[in-house]
Amino acid sequence: MEQLKKKVSDRSSKLKNLSTRIFNGKSLVLSQSTPYEIIAQFNQTRVRYYASPEKKYKEPLVFVAPLAINMAIYDLYPYRSLVKYFSEQGFDVYLIDWGKLNYNDRYLNFLNFVDEALPNCVNKIREHSQSDQISLHGWSMAGIFVLLYVALRKPSYVKNLIILASPIDSYASGGIGKLYKRINTYLSQNETLKRTFYYGGIPKRMLHTPGLLNAIGFKILDPKGWYEGHKQLLLNLDDEQLLHEHATLGNFLNHMIDYPGAVNQDMLFNVWLQNPLKKGSIQLRDKKIELKNVDCSLFIGAGRSDQMVTADAVKPLSELTNSKDVTFTLIPGGHLGLMSNQKSADEFWPILADWLAQRSNKL
Repeated sequence: MEQLKKKVSDRSSKLKNLSTRIFNGKSLVLSQSTPYEIIAQFNQTRVRYYASPEKKYKEPLVFVAPLAINMAIYDLYPYRSLVKYFSEQGFDVYLIDWGKLNYNDRYLNFLNFVDEALPNCVNKIREHSQSDQISLHGWSMAGIFVLLYVALRKPSYVKNLIILASPIDSYASGGIGKLYKRINTYLSQNETLKRTFYYGGIPKRMLHTPGLLNAIGFKILDPKGWYEGHKQLLLNLDDEQLLHEHATLGNFLNHMIDYPGAVNQDMLFNVWLQNPLKKGSIQLRDKKIELKNVDCSLFIGAGRSDQMVTADAVKPLSELTNSKDVTFTLIPGGHLGLMSNQKSADEFWPILADWLAQRSNKL
């Protein structure tokens, strides 16, 4: 009789958890629980400041977010938070949040971020931190942003540069890279198509992608992971932590932000299709940006199972700068997981913290 009661109770508990997950999932979300201050803004961009509880190093660590991503990925769980981890290692942490871009921002391009917003935010961070030098961290598209910012502006105050999962040789990114190369070959052979696609002939309203479409795109990129996540939840409805993590990750994936049309123009038709970074430079409007101008300490990382930006697409950066201090490593996880999964937190975060500590000045 007791066993029967226990089974009924367990089943009732599981059904209650499933109901909560479906109808009141927001109550289970754990992300963005670490306190922060907004210390500066530039248009819709905000600079978050996470003060270290025991500051050990003079130079702050500045995370620059990619577009489309909401900030939850940097502070996903109270017990597995990127900003919290590094602040607890003794670094003052700043996070550049581009804000909730929308259709009205469709004309924003790479240079608006690389040559306007980012320099403005960095100046405010240096002033607030009272540190002449900083460490810059960019993942995915943000890795391209910070790389081009350093190559264009040549700021002596960027002491350490961290680039994770950013496409340098897009053609080397597996099957999708081969497709990019074929498309570029086809477009390059037709002057009309080349002018249309490569020189701004497509209206920005047609290239602008809303947050909902970006959310769907992230799930399409990893259908197996999406399926496995739901499967594990249904098999373990009595696991409270799994229930919270599923809701938290789901909330993150369901709340993506718009990609401005002009940024899509630069990223898709320049970086991905024409693949200029492989040769060490890129032309953005009237500015030619050369990667050889980067000479600070450089840490490059790629996801071991990243199918979107493979390790072969990332690693060529090691040979394209004038840095005398270059480190390349593989990180557990795919394009999203390398930022947030448990293996990355256990294996990679301590490696990066140690790398930074060795290249930062102690107080």
